[in-house]
Amino acid sequence: MKGIVLAVPSKGRLEELTRDWFAARGLAIGRPGGARSYLGTMEQMPGVTVRFFPASEIARELIRGNIHVGVTGRDLIHETSETGPNAVDFARSLDFGHADVVVAVPDAWIDVTHMHDLADVAADFRVRHGRWLRIATKYVTITRRHFARAGIAGYRIVESLGATEAAPASGVADIVVDITSTGSTLAANGLRVLEDGVMLESEANLVVSRTADWDEDRRALLEDFLKRLQQ
Repeated sequence: MKGIVLAVPSKGRLEELTRDWFAARGLAIGRPGGARSYLGTMEQMPGVTVRFFPASEIARELIRGNIHVGVTGRDLIHETSETGPNAVDFARSLDFGHADVVVAVPDAWIDVTHMHDLADVAADFRVRHGRWLRIATKYVTITRRHFARAGIAGYRIVESLGATEAAPASGVADIVVDITSTGSTLAANGLRVLEDGVMLESEANLVVSRTADWDEDRRALLEDFLKRLQQ
């Protein structure tokens, strides 16, 4: 029987929570080579080959069809490619890694509470300041899609490589699109989420690739794998 490849996060809290989640359902994931090894084991299902990858890489490889199943954030599937959600099936949420992708503005912008207020600001920004509204974010794909739906075009994205929430205070950007679980870090940096500013609710998901090589044997193995996870 042909096997399937399961990719799981390679380090940190996500790795720990993922392995705990599978172990609680009788499918323990081993890492014989230690933390530097990218090959894992699942003795209870020898047809499943386990690989350890960064969560963002898991999203990319699922969309490309290079792995069959993976654990990654819903936000990463949406961000990696505009067609990402169409290339996968979200088999089930894992009830950890909860976070939202949000639009946050400075507290001083007291009249800006909703996306339609931000649309007005963006339209006037170049006239008043001689430049486009600047948005700091790591979520370029999600931002462009969401802002297009809101009818906002007059802005420039500043890709963030560090602490996105610090961008307005440092003068790098005017507002941010970032991921948050509690909003406390944004608040600590003088930022506030718009009342309709949640662009995407995210958490860790077990994701199945639609573009991978699925023959009859692999589909049967996947069905057995998913059934065991229901226990």
